[in-house]
Amino acid sequence: MIDFVTGRIAGRGPSHCVVDVGGVGLRLAMSTGSLAALPHEGDTVTIFTHLHVREDELSLFGFESVAEKELFENLITVNGVGPKVALAALSSYSPDVLGEAIASGDVAVVSSIPGIGTKTAQRIILDLKDKLGGAATRVARSAAATSAVAEAREALLGMGFSASEITIALKGCPPDAAASGMVKHALRRLGGGVR
Repeated sequence: MIDFVTGRIAGRGPSHCVVDVGGVGLRLAMSTGSLAALPHEGDTVTIFTHLHVREDELSLFGFESVAEKELFENLITVNGVGPKVALAALSSYSPDVLGEAIASGDVAVVSSIPGIGTKTAQRIILDLKDKLGGAATRVARSAAATSAVAEAREALLGMGFSASEITIALKGCPPDAAASGMVKHALRRLGGGVR
């Protein structure tokens, strides 16, 4: 299995990105949230992945966070939910919101996803409620941390720092810090000449 890829963003479309990994362009289908979190074209990125194998096709799916990847992999275990529907679910709702909806048995939220009717929503909840019930808190924490990092990155980009400078400056920052704390940490490192 391919667990993650690290390479340069070579291009992107409405539902995918292309990552240049050592001269090979890998096309990764991604949720709209993960695509929006990607750095600019030409920047280096690490994307978590899931390789989906069918007898006539190999598809590579990309995720911004491990929480999103795990939720995707849980969704595709449900009978009637393929990778495209799972990706549509992650494009409709963030992992924390979707995980919480499944864990709490909210059929209305789950059935509002394109390609998922009431019966499929009920099946998803029945199959995954116990799995995600304990994990919902972890997913929410992970998503909150990812959101704080994205917010800090945006603020630093707005100050004129490059994506590579920001990545280096955010190293060593506590993962549970608020976005403002991450920005302060990065500015101290950038101002102090730490590379």
